Amino acid sequence: MTGQLRLDDHLQRYSETAPHALAVAAAVDAIAAASLEIADLTSSGQLADASGLTTGRNSDGDLQRDLDVQADAILRRCLGKLPIAALASEEMREPQLGDREGSICVAIDPLDGSSNIDINMTVGTIFSILPTPDDPGLAFHQRGSAQLAAGFITYGPQTSLVLTLGDGVDIFTHDRKSGCFRLARSSVQIGESCEEFAINGSNRRHWDPPVRAFIDECLAGVEGPANHNFNMRWIGSLVAEAYRILTRGGVFLYPSDARPGYGDGRLRLTYEAHPMAFIIEQAGGSASTGRERILDLAARDLHQRVPLIMGSSNEVRRVEELHCDPLLVASVSAPLFARRGFFRL
Repeated sequence: MTGQLRLDDHLQRYSETAPHALAVAAAVDAIAAASLEIADLTSSGQLADASGLTTGRNSDGDLQRDLDVQADAILRRCLGKLPIAALASEEMREPQLGDREGSICVAIDPLDGSSNIDINMTVGTIFSILPTPDDPGLAFHQRGSAQLAAGFITYGPQTSLVLTLGDGVDIFTHDRKSGCFRLARSSVQIGESCEEFAINGSNRRHWDPPVRAFIDECLAGVEGPANHNFNMRWIGSLVAEAYRILTRGGVFLYPSDARPGYGDGRLRLTYEAHPMAFIIEQAGGSASTGRERILDLAARDLHQRVPLIMGSSNEVRRVEELHCDPLLVASVSAPLFARRGFFRL
């Protein structure tokens, strides 16, 4: 079926499986349609009067670029045609309440990684679909495990839609000839172990000891506790990091650290960590703050931030072990700039 199954056929079949499924399928279809407009914008760049130029700050204080604003407007327009009870976006201060009879609520990060536009690197859209609670105003205070569906679209060499409807993960790629999304990979699975890790190593001096200990173990390679060599990757775009993990395994760490404003992590729980954790777990991986399973958390506010460690389950479990056992951290004896460091004498 790979290459033959169209996204709309997949959604049609799913829409007949449960009472909420039709609404979920319609939302995914609307997001897919919006993504093609966003893909055109990102691929044309300044030729389409759309660049990564900073226009101000969003409601949560992050730098906001013109493409962030345009992507948000496109998604809100496409989703606005549907009976959705509540809509939340990174670019909105508060959720927007809609049809109180709507059976679903949607949270979006319209353009993840927009700071990478200037260097022509993969960016994307992330979305989470939740059931409507009795009070739609509490829609985005549910645990991540309540999600009905989640996904993300990458805008890179290919425009690809990664999707879980709660029963595994499939990847659909936009076929420019036919103008539709076609199944590229079905039932994606992440191996329990991996040989790649991703973290911004320049912040090592700010990390908590458990994170430093885990990375030191990775750097020790076959001579350390992991007993195998790792490669390090860092793209700096959450959608690109997640896509890499889904296609060839690995672990991604965006931990909290000692810098001002980073003590609770930086990624947003509702529209970044929750959907990514749902996707990763559906593909057989794990997602954690380092101490807690991401899907067990409920957001206190729309833009709440959390640390995120996700990917191959053995590596995520090791990070959790190190966070729970100070003696284990103390036993790790391969610091980055010591005997096995970059500057070995």
